[in-house]
Amino acid sequence: MLFSRGFSRIPRSSFNGLRRLFLSSQLEYCAYHFIHTNNPKFLPHSTHMVLSGRHDFFPGFLASLHGSRHQIHQQSSSIVEDQHDPFSLVADELSLVADRLRSMVIAEVPKLASAAEYFFKMGVEGKRFRPTVLLLMSTAVNLSVPEPPKGLGDSVTTEMRNRQQSIAEITEMIHVASLLHDDVLDDADTRRGIGSLNFVMGNKLAVLAGDFLLSRACVALASLKNTEVVSLLATVVEHLVTGETMQMTTSSGQRCSMEYYMQKTYYKTASLISNSCKAIALLAGQTEEVATLAYEYGKNLGLAYQLIDDVLDFTGTSASLGKGSLSDIRHGIVTAPILFAIEEFPQLRAVVEQGFDNPTNVDLALEYLGRSHGIQKTKELAMKHANLAAEAIDSLPENDDEDVKRSRRALVDLTQRVVKRTK
Repeated sequence: MLFSRGFSRIPRSSFNGLRRLFLSSQLEYCAYHFIHTNNPKFLPHSTHMVLSGRHDFFPGFLASLHGSRHQIHQQSSSIVEDQHDPFSLVADELSLVADRLRSMVIAEVPKLASAAEYFFKMGVEGKRFRPTVLLLMSTAVNLSVPEPPKGLGDSVTTEMRNRQQSIAEITEMIHVASLLHDDVLDDADTRRGIGSLNFVMGNKLAVLAGDFLLSRACVALASLKNTEVVSLLATVVEHLVTGETMQMTTSSGQRCSMEYYMQKTYYKTASLISNSCKAIALLAGQTEEVATLAYEYGKNLGLAYQLIDDVLDFTGTSASLGKGSLSDIRHGIVTAPILFAIEEFPQLRAVVEQGFDNPTNVDLALEYLGRSHGIQKTKELAMKHANLAAEAIDSLPENDDEDVKRSRRALVDLTQRVVKRTK
């Protein structure tokens, strides 16, 4: 059944391509056999003279066949790649989530409505990374629902999926709210390749829009009527505030501490995706052990994501990042590459403690970073956390359902995409 259903998804053009591939393989074999049979080493001189005129034809003939095979191979590869692309697996659901988000951020006051929907409009939604992770996690941890009373099977499954989709929506609203507030604190002028909301509409409206998104997220969260899930997501908001405060109020010793940096990074970035993943597992009725594995996946994926963000702040361009490069160091924020560089060049610590208000100190820090292995070590640390995330998925209880397996493979694939991304 699965076999036939899998074939039914392949377009007719692909079957035609496979048929042409089979036929071309047969023709190629005949041509190969014919040429070698007519090779002068194997034929009498008289026979070679008779057939020599055909030698000019077959090289082109074979080249044509190889070209056809290559084209068909590329077509079939693109089909397979699309089936295994994490974002493609949940594309339809992502569209539903995006549509619901746009409807959820509608406000009575036009100015507030425009501000609240600023980053939910078509074309500026961002990578939708977090909703993708959460929708994949929903399938990866879902339990098989026992046979319910006749006629209720679909409704039970649909209700659970809708609640899990709500977590994806709530998470994205909290994330965007944190971006709006961060841009005000950082006095940023670009975000996702366009003007930041505070730059376009002013700081006050940007702060209010962030508050409005948080309030809408709270309403949606309360509607789930699950105390443990509400507690998890409420803790996330607390962590976001704690992490931002840690970043703003560091002492000179804390600024140079990798432990302090990782704790702050967890609060600011990884807490949201890790606790949301755990919420997904709890809504699926999973055990505490499975919920913890979901949490560990999100935590390590989030840390890996931020570590690569720190690398890209030094190596990326403004165009690829959608915001200014070197923005962290110019705002006096010390990240993993610089911290690793300090380990190799202790004299850099004095530069960091002086701060980066002086452009000369920025240039000096970049010079030390260029001479160090700070970028490479940060990438290695990101890979370590990516591998820990993959291990968490591999540790989930075995499941023979093909959709579950496919989603788990996609979650593992995302760990590698995170560390290999360039924007």
